[in-house]
Amino acid sequence: MTMNTHAPIPEASHPAGGLRRQLEIVIFGTDTPAGRNFDIALLFVILSSVLTVMIDSVPHIHIRHGEILWQLEIAFTAVFTLEYLVRIWCTEHRRAYLTSVWGIVDLLAILPTYIAFYSPEAAPLVVVRLLRVVRVFRVLKLMALFAELNEILGVLKNTARSIFVFLIMVMIVVVVFACIIYVVEGPQNGFDSIPMSIYWAVVTITTVGYGDLVPQTPAGRFIAGFGMLVGYSIIAVPTAIITRELWERINARQDPLPTLNWNCPVCAKSGHGLEATFCQHCGSALDVPDEVREAAHRA
Repeated sequence: MTMNTHAPIPEASHPAGGLRRQLEIVIFGTDTPAGRNFDIALLFVILSSVLTVMIDSVPHIHIRHGEILWQLEIAFTAVFTLEYLVRIWCTEHRRAYLTSVWGIVDLLAILPTYIAFYSPEAAPLVVVRLLRVVRVFRVLKLMALFAELNEILGVLKNTARSIFVFLIMVMIVVVVFACIIYVVEGPQNGFDSIPMSIYWAVVTITTVGYGDLVPQTPAGRFIAGFGMLVGYSIIAVPTAIITRELWERINARQDPLPTLNWNCPVCAKSGHGLEATFCQHCGSALDVPDEVREAAHRA
């Protein structure tokens, strides 16, 4: 019996595996000079492609240089397509990448050009590539900005129910104003239907005032003026709700509650309450010594 002396070559030492790993570090990471340079170069390519689409939307430039700009667009799309395929090939978590926000944005960056081959009017959709500029936050290491963004999103989530109830009340007010102005003005003054009157009420209450539909009677003008005053009150309510929630979060962050200076023996996380006997993260018993609790209370 002979033994096979050729052991399997680990993927990391295989040329293909090594190349995939190196590309993954460069494309998905920013901790190396190559990764930072790649993201910066990609950022300039994205901005250039969006600028090309914007310039091509100018009629006289499109007439004179439309063919050249279209060729540039095809070149940019080829670059983004190659980059997208390389991302799929080199990542170890392909399904996670394809279904992630970044994966969807990367796909949307190349789809409009292919659609434009069959439907030219869809070509301006290429400006969706501008979403990829958000990757600059990774390059500039502005993770604190992402933390602030999560803070604002948390505020919007916590106030969603209050805002929803408020919007329902606003819709009721709009319909009431629309019905009143429809009865007072009537079709002879341009208010020929309740939906048209609802459009007028929205424009008036939000204080936009396009002026394409204007009350002609004194009673109608009085109703319009009253609606404008109501509109200012409406604008203030959601602002107050969101500001209050944000202010409470800021105060809670600046004045955190006292916690135990004790790490969980299982998950090694801290931040437990003074009287906590179990880890708030994994549920394991803390077994905090009495002197540690006393010191935390004194602090």
